Amino acid sequence: MAILLACMTPAAEAQTAAPMPVAEATAEAPENPYAAALTLDGFIQRTGIMAYPLIGLSMVTAFFIVLFTLTVRQGTVVSDAFMNSADALIRKQDYLGLLAVCNRRNECIARITAKTLDFATRNPSASFEEVKEVTEAEGNRQSSLLLARIAYLGDVGAVAPMIGLLGTTLGMITTFHEISNTQYGGSNQLGLAQGVSEALLCTASGLVIGIPALIFYAIFRGKVNRLISEMEAATTHIMALLAVQYKRAARAAAGRAE
Repeated sequence: MAILLACMTPAAEAQTAAPMPVAEATAEAPENPYAAALTLDGFIQRTGIMAYPLIGLSMVTAFFIVLFTLTVRQGTVVSDAFMNSADALIRKQDYLGLLAVCNRRNECIARITAKTLDFATRNPSASFEEVKEVTEAEGNRQSSLLLARIAYLGDVGAVAPMIGLLGTTLGMITTFHEISNTQYGGSNQLGLAQGVSEALLCTASGLVIGIPALIFYAIFRGKVNRLISEMEAATTHIMALLAVQYKRAARAAAGRAE
């Protein structure tokens, strides 16, 4: 019995002395390896040289969105204040006064009216059809300028995913080149997975830039088309007033001739 107790005592001591596998595995949670990509330095490190054009495009996109939000509005194309002034001055046949108002206003309709009045005052013998052609040409030019401005945002939305895809392609080439220079095994597969994930970060970044750019481009394009329609209606109204004045002047000249 004593011998049995003597044999069991060291075993029990060994069991009590042996540390239990406790919360060492749960002491610290593994750090997220992709959290560093959310910082600027981590993004540049993971995407390589293609990070710089992607960052530049993101800044250009933000600039265009803010700029077009502030400038693509009705006050920069046609305003009620200008239309009221133009209506009153044309009825008074005060073309020089209206031309001075146009030079003070920075609106598309003001530039169209200024071009029309400048041609009409410099060419008193011109017919109304010739004046109308000048007005239509300037109106088409102003419409093209409005559409061309917001087209830059659409171009950014198309280019950003392509640059991201280029960065992914270059990253994949580099990854496969590095994998081919290492031995085959688990480390090789791990390096391939890590390299592919970092390379795809370029494509994801390009889509993050391109999708909002195309969404805002569609919004601004609809707004510009609506403003162009209002500008055409305002131009038609001004030309109708001028047509009345031309007919009145023609009747007065015919009366004096008789």
